[in-house]
Amino acid sequence: MHLGSIYLIANDFKKSIIFYEKLLDMSVTSENKDRFAQFVFEGHNIAILNGHFDTKYPDKIVYKGECTNFFDGAQDKALALNTHKFVFNFWDEDLRAEYKRISGLNITENLSKIKYFCYVSPYYYFHLTDPDDNIIEVTGNYTPEKGEFD
Repeated sequence: MHLGSIYLIANDFKKSIIFYEKLLDMSVTSENKDRFAQFVFEGHNIAILNGHFDTKYPDKIVYKGECTNFFDGAQDKALALNTHKFVFNFWDEDLRAEYKRISGLNITENLSKIKYFCYVSPYYYFHLTDPDDNIIEVTGNYTPEKGEFD
């Protein structure tokens, strides 16, 4: 088995595309009209599914086999409360510079400060959320300023 992609079911498709273009500092790699978009980078594929497309354009979709709302109901998932059961984790060579870059983008209302965690080895990171309130963690090389985490 091979991982094809990880995709998010978005409530606001265009807003999510703009967010991830800015966050990843790249344009969408490919887009299937207004239903699906993907970002392919460094051997990874993150995609966004428009949670409302199938409901809005049922004449454009062909389903065969058993369809159930549990598995196939993208609109319900797009509108559901986010339970934060997964986290996107990204790594950057210079965590301080990446924090400054992301802060300057003004793409989220939820951006933590850089934090420190230690279990076996030091770990520096910060969090932000995307338009659907998915949590994103960014970690990387970081040298704290004197007294920063005392």
